[in-house]
Amino acid sequence: MQRIARIIVDSNDSQKMALLDQYNSLLSLLKPHLTERTFSILATPRLIDDNQYLGWYTELQGQPTSLSNVNDELVKKQVTETLQTRINDIELSVKSMRLDSEQQTLVSSWLPRIKSLGNQIYIVNGEPVIVNSFEEPILPKPTPVTPEVAPKSFWRWWYLLLLALLLLGLLGVLWYFFCPFNKDKKPDVIPELIIIPPVLVNKPPAPVVEPPTKEPEPVVLQPVPEPVAKNCIRKEDVANNNDASKMVIIFDNSASMTLTLMESKSAIDQYLKTNLNSMSESEANAYEAKMTRLPNRLSSSKKVALSTIDKIQQNIDIALVTLTSCPVAQTTSFYNYTNRSKLKNKINKLNPLEYNSATPLYSGIQQASKLLNGVNRDDYILIISDGDDNCTKSNICTLASNIAAKQPRLKINIVDIAGQHKIDCVAQSTGGKVYIAQNPTEIVNQMNHAVSDMNISKPICE
Repeated sequence: MQRIARIIVDSNDSQKMALLDQYNSLLSLLKPHLTERTFSILATPRLIDDNQYLGWYTELQGQPTSLSNVNDELVKKQVTETLQTRINDIELSVKSMRLDSEQQTLVSSWLPRIKSLGNQIYIVNGEPVIVNSFEEPILPKPTPVTPEVAPKSFWRWWYLLLLALLLLGLLGVLWYFFCPFNKDKKPDVIPELIIIPPVLVNKPPAPVVEPPTKEPEPVVLQPVPEPVAKNCIRKEDVANNNDASKMVIIFDNSASMTLTLMESKSAIDQYLKTNLNSMSESEANAYEAKMTRLPNRLSSSKKVALSTIDKIQQNIDIALVTLTSCPVAQTTSFYNYTNRSKLKNKINKLNPLEYNSATPLYSGIQQASKLLNGVNRDDYILIISDGDDNCTKSNICTLASNIAAKQPRLKINIVDIAGQHKIDCVAQSTGGKVYIAQNPTEIVNQMNHAVSDMNISKPICE
């Protein structure tokens, strides 16, 4: 653990010391429920140098740099977005935690302080770290809403105008009947109208000439052109799919995928830290059976992957890359639509090795990218995994950046079963997205979102 900041503090300030105790209690409460990456944004405070200073520490390794000293606006934007993602993850985790009233009060009072604009943000190895100010939180001001001014009623003026005209008309009628001048006035004599009958002249009627009968022109029916379907695939495009997009599914087949989806993250973390050799054989077997019971990560991922393959449009060929053991991933050739049953059968038979199980993700992404074009057409990779590579120390983020530069039309989406955010850079570099799925329902929904985002699920035109 390294120190990233040292701040003068008055140890006699009871309010600051109380906030320090509260913050440490908050860290202890949150740590079992957060991933290491998410928890790393919260620096750990310690009183040092005879309690004259407050030191802030982090598990991250690298040269700490204050965000305020960074001049590159792009880097600032990326770090700010990452920070917001981590804070969102904390808020989501808090909602799923079972808290008593005291713990709920503690968390509710500190979430605004974590998001405060008055905190100092440091960057360590590209990751943001919050050094809390222990001051009143400064939150972004909400955008003021301009009140809507009610428009003047148009019909109200017309109503008043009609009422005025009606009143004037009534006054005119009263004036006409009751005015004295009107009573003394004698009516004018109307001269008698003499009607002179017309003079009739005997004239033979004009013959009625019928217009010549015109033969109706024959009606020629023009063929109605078939509408061009924009949201479906033509059958001929399925047969001639040399230029169609292709897809590779990278499937994690390591031992960690057998972990159950019916336990909390804290229970899973405790299980991974437990030494089963310290238990009796019966206790160890019972504990292992509980933590790997169905539905687990592997069974649910298989089920959803099989149904997802049926939704991918018929002109797209699919290959499979499996992550089973070191040093390299295993690849298949591409399966066309008529052979997808063989692909589904291969996925259905996946089972982790009892020994030498690992996740060669770096190798899997490298091999999958070599199977695809990604230059002259849109190609896709879908990663289904619960962790990062544990077979090599090569930087997977650098690999993703190189792929994005050489294959700009290759998009990688990730379904993260454990929600660790350890390979987010792979999706971010290639214009893809990360979908977090930590229970059976989320796996179904997020897998559907991941494929829908690729826009490769169009039906055959009827």
